[in-house]
Amino acid sequence: MSNKIKKIIELAEKYSVIRPKDVEKHNIPRQYVYRLYNEGKLEKISRGLYKLPDKELSEDIMLLEIAKKVPNAVICLISALRFHDMTTQNPFQIWIAIHNKDWASEIDLPLKIIRMTGDALEKGSEEHLIDNIKVNVYCPAKTVADCFKFRNKIGLDVAIGALKEYKKQNKGTIDMLWEYSKIDRVQNIIRPYVEAVYE
Repeated sequence: MSNKIKKIIELAEKYSVIRPKDVEKHNIPRQYVYRLYNEGKLEKISRGLYKLPDKELSEDIMLLEIAKKVPNAVICLISALRFHDMTTQNPFQIWIAIHNKDWASEIDLPLKIIRMTGDALEKGSEEHLIDNIKVNVYCPAKTVADCFKFRNKIGLDVAIGALKEYKKQNKGTIDMLWEYSKIDRVQNIIRPYVEAVYE
């Protein structure tokens, strides 16, 4: 086994999902990835993404694909609720937030794109490691505030349910909730629900 092939397999072991351009960073031509794929030593999971055939991936495989293909995206709304175990819903789409001027490159996944700018996009994003890959996900407090901001897209019942889970699971403080409600400009909308839940 050549050193180049050995390195690619090491990278696939470490990161679970690799792209041809990942190996180029290690001065290995991307053709080696295609060669390993043709030989059955790598498995294609979607366009431009490969893994070892016997490598078990986490259930968050779609989040890994997004982290690789749309690195500026932040997992939001129902997908963030699911990530934080704050809903029983299993969305068939991955909800991501990106900047108004950004675009999601060709990606073989069902995406629901929410466009944001400024603090509404940047604040509350946390890095989580899934199979050694950094995935950006909004924290629980920001996610609840976003649910009320985008209640017309996801449903008010989902937003209220998220708020109840936030309190029940002690996912953060009321102060954090107010901070993100202010950023999202939904303080007046969320206030009566917070008062009812926290009475």
